[in-house]
Order: sequence, then structure tokens, then C-alpha cells
Amino acid sequence: MNTKTLTQIPPVGFGLWKLPPETCADTVYKAIELGYRHLDSASDYGNEREVGMGIKRALNDGLCTRDELWVTSKLWNTHHAREHVLPAIEKSLSDLQLDYLDLYLVHFPIAQTYVPIETRYPAGWFFDPAADAPRMVPAKVPLSETWQGMEDIHAAGLARQIGVCNYNTGLLHDLLSYAHVKPAMMQIEAHPYLTQEPLLRLCAMNDIPVTAFSPLGALSYLELDMATQQESVLSQQSVLEAAKRTGKTPAQVVLRWGIQRGTAIIPKTSKPERMIENAALFDFELSDAEMQSISALNQNRRFNDPGVFCAQAFNRFHPIYD
Repeated sequence: MNTKTLTQIPPVGFGLWKLPPETCADTVYKAIELGYRHLDSASDYGNEREVGMGIKRALNDGLCTRDELWVTSKLWNTHHAREHVLPAIEKSLSDLQLDYLDLYLVHFPIAQTYVPIETRYPAGWFFDPAADAPRMVPAKVPLSETWQGMEDIHAAGLARQIGVCNYNTGLLHDLLSYAHVKPAMMQIEAHPYLTQEPLLRLCAMNDIPVTAFSPLGALSYLELDMATQQESVLSQQSVLEAAKRTGKTPAQVVLRWGIQRGTAIIPKTSKPERMIENAALFDFELSDAEMQSISALNQNRRFNDPGVFCAQAFNRFHPIYD
């Protein structure tokens, strides 16, 4: 029996978003070889089969045991109906070649029209990409029903913990009012340009841990034309001064800021040298003044915003943040 608790989630995870399938298995294997034990996956990333191949090879080669790994995946928008949650996690488990997930998250608080796995997988944002005018099509599925499905797969032991991504404070208050199983994790975009202090405070009040995705901010979005090089936090004076004092890179300073404020982080890279750098965060500390000056960079700048990218790419204005 796996007795891991959420307090044992490794604070530095390995993000799997945007890893190309053709190199994904080798990248995952290398990450595990270099010491990563927290893997952050999702069906929508389109590479879970390859992630599973990398995990299986690492386990077969004795790099670690399954019990030493923390594997997270996420429920896609098209599977929000209660009866669709079970087949969604079963597909992820099959692709990942695992018997259970340590954590399963609702990817977005957005319900889209159901697309069967055998029709298209991953379903993506368009209901019918081949249509003359493809568009995102919402579904009338309340989040409370989705959470019932999440509680079902938790009771079945397929997910040891369940939680949510991309929720705001209002949705979290609502979830806590009806959940029989309290969310065990909140995963959100958080970095020095988007500090999310009220949401972190609310999570702390309710003993809900937080994982920060895109902990380096703009760097994850440059190649998607969702950010500009001028928006990089790594060139900010407060970050550069802390890097100089500690003898660390600006990226390590920003990642350390994320760890030191109490969040787990899931930076992503395919370069072994960056994997090593991103994990080397525990032999130094930032001062209170440095933490405060980096936090003061907040601009409430959100790079991953459905209210922006859905309108631009999927022909529907669908905001979830005010």
C-alpha cells in the first residue's frame, strides 16, 4: 500500500507541457536519472504515452521505485460530466503505464462539449477542428458535478489525491462548500509578475497546498507568442542583485523565491544542464528584503489566460478571471 501523503510532494517538479513526443520519453528518463521525483503531466499535453515509456524504463532500470515517484495528471475540459471522469483517468493511467496517480487535477474550470476518446484524443479546444469555422463549444456541466466524478475516482483508489487548477478565490469558496473530499492541491500560474497573494492566503487558511506553474513567467510563453522577451523577470534589478549576492543564476533566484514562499514549482526544460540548474535551489536562501523586493515586481500579469488565448485561437471569448 502506498502511504505517501501530500506533504511529501517534492517541492521541485518536472513540468511536461510542450515536451515533443519524439523526445519526451528520453527527457523524462533523464529527469528521473538526475533526481526528479515529481512529474507534472496532463492528457491535454499529448505526450502521456511517451511519458509512460520514460517512467517505465526508469523503473525497470532501477533508477527509483514507483513509491518514490509523485505523478500528477489532469482532467481535460471535454470530460467534465461525472460519468466521463472515470474513462478519462483510465486513459491517462493506461498511457502512463501506472496503476494509480498520486494527484489528479481538474485542468480548467471550463466544461466543453464531450468528445469521445475514440473520436479524438487529446480532444483539444476545438469541438470539430475539421469544421469550416472550428470553434470551442461549452457544455452545461456544473463544476459540482465534475467534482463528484473526481471524488468517485478518488474513492476507487485511482487517484490518491484530487485537486484543481486555475481556480480563483470565488470558485475555491464554492468548491469548499460542497466538497466531501477537500481539494488536496491548487495548481495556479504564479511568478513574480503574478504573485496571487489573496489566493495563496485563502489556500493557506484552508490547508490547501499550492503548486506554481510557469514559475519563471514569460519564458514558457515566448515561443507561443504569448509573451515578449521584454517581459522576462530575469532582467529585473532585484533579481540580478540577489543573483550576484548568492552566486546563483537569475532563474535560480526566481525559482528559489517560489519555493521560499511555500509553493511547489514545476519548471520545464528539455536541456539536462537546465534540469540540474532548476533543481539546485536548496543550498542558499533569499533574505527577507530580497523576497519582498521580488514580490514587489507583481503586475498581475497573467500569461496563461483563457480569456485571451481562447478568443485569439479558438473563436470564443471565455474569461475565467476578472
